[in-house]
Amino acid sequence: MKKLFLFASILMVSLFSINKVQAQVSLNINIGSQPVWGPTGYDHVDYYYLPAINAYYYVPTGQYIYSNGGRWVWVNNLPAQYNNFDLFGAYKVVINKPRPYLHNDIYLNKYSGYKNYVGRQTIIRDSRDAKYYVVKGHPNYNGNNNRPVKVTRPRNQRPARAEQNNGNHGRPERGNRSNDKPERGHH
Repeated sequence: MKKLFLFASILMVSLFSINKVQAQVSLNINIGSQPVWGPTGYDHVDYYYLPAINAYYYVPTGQYIYSNGGRWVWVNNLPAQYNNFDLFGAYKVVINKPRPYLHNDIYLNKYSGYKNYVGRQTIIRDSRDAKYYVVKGHPNYNGNNNRPVKVTRPRNQRPARAEQNNGNHGRPERGNRSNDKPERGHH
């Protein structure tokens, strides 16, 4: 009887451990949810901070967060005042901390020098790394099938140089995850 109890205990602990590992993997990798204009080099992103317009993008819901009359508003598309804003060329900061917009003064001060950034971050759309082929909108997008699709370019065009300049020496900011959201605005 003791052997049966011991075997059952070991089996339950093993199954629990496997489920826990699978849950951690699914929470820690969200490459397929990241937008094609996001910078490369991150397996997981909660928020992008956009210093040029002092706004945030929340990857899990695909929504922008910006201040409107002193309140943080969540919208699916940027408002008309940002129609000419270039998400592909703008500098993006990865933030993996809960509700960074509530500490906006920190990010505004820390990244104010990137408001008119003219350099280049390598973005997902331009990456030749097969791990980004799961991102909808990537030229080699093929759903969940990671087989590369051949990309052709004119003979006289050289591939873009890969530069990683994310203001954090290639390391994403780390922090706790949170599903807390601010009050949703209407726009």
